[in-house]
Amino acid sequence: MSGAGSSFHEDDHPWLHKTVRDIASRCEGELTAVVHEETKGGHVVRVALIRSESGVEWTTAADNVQFVP
Repeated sequence: MSGAGSSFHEDDHPWLHKTVRDIASRCEGELTAVVHEETKGGHVVRVALIRSESGVEWTTAADNVQFVP
């Protein structure tokens, strides 16, 4: 990764396109992506993108995601 704002997608995440729960908001939806984003300080954070059944999308820390069996 080079420069702030660059990202990497986890294309092989086992929960992609499955129902997950965001423990921070307690909302559920389909995990559409997990990306690694580099911050201005040079740290890398993992971000989960989730879409609800109604089509609303949001992001949360990837560590906040639980699989919903």
